[in-house]
Amino acid sequence: METKILAADLDSLKEAARLIKSGDIVAMPTETVYGLAASAYDTNACAKVFKAKGRPQDNPLIIHICDIDMLYDSVEEVPPLALTLAEKFWPGPLTMIFKKKDVIPYAVSGGLDTVAVRMPDSKAALELIRLCKVPLAAPSANRSGSPSPTCAKHVYDDLNGRIPLIIDGGECITGIESTVLCFTDEGKNIHILRPGAVTAEMLGEYASVTLDGAVFQKPADNAKVLSPGMKYKHYSPKAEIIIIESDNEEKLAEYLNSHIESGAYAVLYGNEKNVLMPRIDYGNTAEEKAHNLFSALRKTDELGAVRAYVRSPEKDGIGTAVYNRLLRAAAFRVIKI
Repeated sequence: METKILAADLDSLKEAARLIKSGDIVAMPTETVYGLAASAYDTNACAKVFKAKGRPQDNPLIIHICDIDMLYDSVEEVPPLALTLAEKFWPGPLTMIFKKKDVIPYAVSGGLDTVAVRMPDSKAALELIRLCKVPLAAPSANRSGSPSPTCAKHVYDDLNGRIPLIIDGGECITGIESTVLCFTDEGKNIHILRPGAVTAEMLGEYASVTLDGAVFQKPADNAKVLSPGMKYKHYSPKAEIIIIESDNEEKLAEYLNSHIESGAYAVLYGNEKNVLMPRIDYGNTAEEKAHNLFSALRKTDELGAVRAYVRSPEKDGIGTAVYNRLLRAAAFRVIKI
């Protein structure tokens, strides 16, 4: 099967909706990364998502909705705080976890009684959901464990022959997956399971916010996780990824220049100097690093890298999310200089 790539016009979206309604799966653009979409109510279709990605069955999927009615159709209860956050951040890169209704199969929730829900800030994604008339379960449209796709080519490189259609909506704006949170203290406070572009600082305007321990640490192998991106090695290219933490550019350059070897690359900020190792830049601002991270990691594969040293981003704001993704890509290998 050759996978088709179609521009995100109405005719293409209608074709994608036809495939989804018939029980198939389709790659769609969102503002975060491309998603591999199936009807969230169709167990067999969701099984195709897991098969195409090679995804572990206990890794829950996020369902995508186009209006609040779909939220109420899918979950048992919506805390007032969730409605406040939805009004502020939806459509957008925020996913919230609720107790699911029976209409959501356990294949979607990873065997849990909860389901993760978001409303994407993408005209193409929202229109596709409207055409399908059901929420769409849509994890990232890549092979499980590899860097998430931020353009249609990334999806094609990973899934050609595994899915029938990719809707090409151009390059994703945000570049990393959504923030995932659950509610604590009877729905009054926020617990972040996966950081994203909706930051802890933003959410702190509405409630008390805590970060899950797994944001910066590997959870136990037998831990039952509520969110994608927590448990398994994720976002990783073929090259060995090593995070370099340093506040001293001279010492950073000295370290990298002493580790030059065939197949070694440095993934750095755009304004760093004196590094002789072949380099890939991934931005100066935290927003640029988020936008470019997965493309930079995929670039290491294109260049045939054996090892890539990635300079750590800042660990606040959206930099928290970039660092979280890098920890998974590096399997928690960190060198402090």
